[in-house]
Amino acid sequence: MNINAGERRHIIAVDDDDFNLMTLEAILSVDYDFTAVSSGPEALTLLTKQSADLILLDINMPQMDGFEVLAALQDNPQTRAIPVIMLTGDLEQETEVRGIQAGAFDFVHKPFIPTLILRRIERTLQLKALQHHMQQEIDKQTAIAQERLASTQQLFREMTEALADTIDAKDKYTRGHSHRVADYAWEIARRAGKSEEYQRDVYYMAQLHDIGKIGIPSSLINKSGKLTDEEYAFMKQHTTIGGSILTHVKEMPELVGAARHHHERYDGTGYPDGLKGTAIPEKVRIISVADAYDAMTSKRSYRDALPQDRVRQEIVKSRGTQLDPVFADIMLQMIDEDVHYQLREG
Repeated sequence: MNINAGERRHIIAVDDDDFNLMTLEAILSVDYDFTAVSSGPEALTLLTKQSADLILLDINMPQMDGFEVLAALQDNPQTRAIPVIMLTGDLEQETEVRGIQAGAFDFVHKPFIPTLILRRIERTLQLKALQHHMQQEIDKQTAIAQERLASTQQLFREMTEALADTIDAKDKYTRGHSHRVADYAWEIARRAGKSEEYQRDVYYMAQLHDIGKIGIPSSLINKSGKLTDEEYAFMKQHTTIGGSILTHVKEMPELVGAARHHHERYDGTGYPDGLKGTAIPEKVRIISVADAYDAMTSKRSYRDALPQDRVRQEIVKSRGTQLDPVFADIMLQMIDEDVHYQLREG
C-alpha cells in the first residue's frame, strides 16, 4: 500500500548478491519504483543524480560495508533524511543496536519474507510521512506565530495534547498516561524551583515522550501478560522511533530527548544509549520519575495499580539506580502529601 494514492515511492536496494536483488525486485516492483545497485559507492553515486524515498542496505559487502555506507548517508545533508532499512543474515542483537545507533531505521533479516518486508517498508514510509506532516504543520504554525505570538503557546499545547491522546488511545489499559506524566513532571519541576518556561517545556516533552508507540502494533501494546524477549526488544524501539519522528521539530529540539531517552537509567543500564547520571538531560530525568510513578499507579494488562505504600517503596528502591535521587525525593514528598492516594489513574 502506497502512502499517497497514485504516487509510487522509489526504493533503492544495495546488495552485492544478485539473487537477493532479484528477490527484492520481485517482491517490491509491483507497488514501488525499484532500483538495484550492487555496491555502496554505486549507491552513493546514484543518489547524487536522483532521490529515493527509502534505501534497503545490505551490511556485508566488499569495498564499503553497510555501516560505512550508512555513515556516508548520514554525513550528507542531501541523503540524511532518507530512511534506511538494513538487510542482514546476522541475528546478533549487537548488530542491530549498532545499526540503530548509526541511524538505521529498521532491520530485515534474510532470507526475505515478502509479507514482513512489505510491512516494514510500509511502516517506515508511514512514519516518515508523519514526520514530514508534523514538520509542515509546525512550520505553518510558526509563520502564524509571527503575527499572533500570544496564541501560539496555546496552539502548541493543544497540538501536543491531541498527539498525546492519539498515542494513549493505542493502549486500552493506560488511557491518559501521557497527560498524567506531563502533570506530574510539571509539578516536580515546579517544586524543584524551575522557571515557568522550564516547567512548560517539561510538560510538552512529557506529553510526547511516548510518541514512538505510534510505530508499535496495537496488538503488542495491548497484549495480555508479559512480553516475550523478542516482543520486549521490539517494544523498546518506540524510543528510537519517537526520537526519529521528532528530530525535525526545530522549534523545540528537546522533544527528541524526551522521546528517545525516557527509558535511560540513572545508573547507566537503560536504553537505547546507556546514558548515565547527568549525561541524561535534566528534564528527561524529571519525566522518567513521573513516568515510573504513573506506570506503577495505573492498571496494566497484567496487573492492577499498585498500593501507595508499595509505590513509595519502589521509588525509594529506584532512587539513584533507575531514577535521579533529587527528583525521586520530590516525588516521595508528593506521595507523602497525597494522604488519600489521589495521584493515580482515575
